[in-house]
Amino acid sequence: MTTPYTALLAGATGLVGRECLRLLVADAACAEVRVLLRRPLPAADRHPKVRECVVDFGRLAEHAEWFAVDEVFCALGTTIKVAGSQAAFRRVDHDYPLQIAELAQSQGARGLHVVSALGANARSSVFYNRVKGELEDALKALRFASLTIAQPSLLLGERAEFRLGEEVAKRFAWLIPGPWRPVRAVQVAAGLVNAARAARPGVRVLGNTELRSAAN
Repeated sequence: MTTPYTALLAGATGLVGRECLRLLVADAACAEVRVLLRRPLPAADRHPKVRECVVDFGRLAEHAEWFAVDEVFCALGTTIKVAGSQAAFRRVDHDYPLQIAELAQSQGARGLHVVSALGANARSSVFYNRVKGELEDALKALRFASLTIAQPSLLLGERAEFRLGEEVAKRFAWLIPGPWRPVRAVQVAAGLVNAARAARPGVRVLGNTELRSAAN
């Protein structure tokens, strides 16, 4: 993509979202980044190119004008432990991303670039994988001109909270078969931003192995 574009980013305070925001701000072709937030960004993440859109995610439709952008990046995600229930998890990992995509499409967005997960499958017996797969299927049905789905394995990066599983994975990553090895959050973000720049038509799935080789 060589012409200036506007972007919408959801999940900017998360592991991948923070890296997406950094890369979009650094991209000379990106004229503006509209960031959907529950609360204002930390001062260190603010930039003249960034427009903070503080919103109740349960009332996204009240701000349809925010979704009039060229490219949409969605890195929303939680865990059942943090969400508190399967229903709350589904709301964050399925319902909100789908509504964001629908609103952006209705406002003329061309590209959608989303973080899913390795193993996503709408027919999976694993709840987490099933929700991710159902979201992927719903997004494909919207038929964006360009849709990128990243399917990372365990994400590595600087988290606010300690996660034992991630620390174990860091130490023993060399024992994990290639396709399932942990991937750095910045590599996932780079895969999505690079895909938006390329603006290839149709659906593109970035598997974990491809993400781990992404330049950043």
